[in-house]
Amino acid sequence: MPALSEVEFAVTMMVHAYHRWMVRCMAAVGQEGMSPLETLVLHSVNHRGRPKTMADLCLVLNIEDTHTVSYALKKLEKGGLVQSGKRGKEKTVSITEEGEQLCNEYGRLREALLVAPLKELGMDEGEVSRIASTLRSISGHYDQAARAAAAM
Repeated sequence: MPALSEVEFAVTMMVHAYHRWMVRCMAAVGQEGMSPLETLVLHSVNHRGRPKTMADLCLVLNIEDTHTVSYALKKLEKGGLVQSGKRGKEKTVSITEEGEQLCNEYGRLREALLVAPLKELGMDEGEVSRIASTLRSISGHYDQAARAAAAM
């Protein structure tokens, strides 16, 4: 299935470009040295303005290696961007005011440098949404194949 190889190559290019974008956008808004994972975790913690657990973050980001998220959270907390808390016996993490401001600045720069130019190209939002849905579906097949390969 050569088309699947095309998708794999396109996803590889997209992932690298996306990671480069996240790192450079964070640097442009004043937060140099953040990794793509730290950026994703920060935005996930900020999403909907309510505390998250490690399990919440790993589930949403589809990450099995919880230690990578744990390390990112420690760095973000040390930087004053997130804070730890408790919900019953569960440890939670929530965004700080500084972290929220950083996410807002990132969003403003994203709108100006990425979203506006894509809109000017006339990209149909419905088509972009369908592409995203297809990629999520394909990712589920990769997860299943990975489980099958691990069981061999």
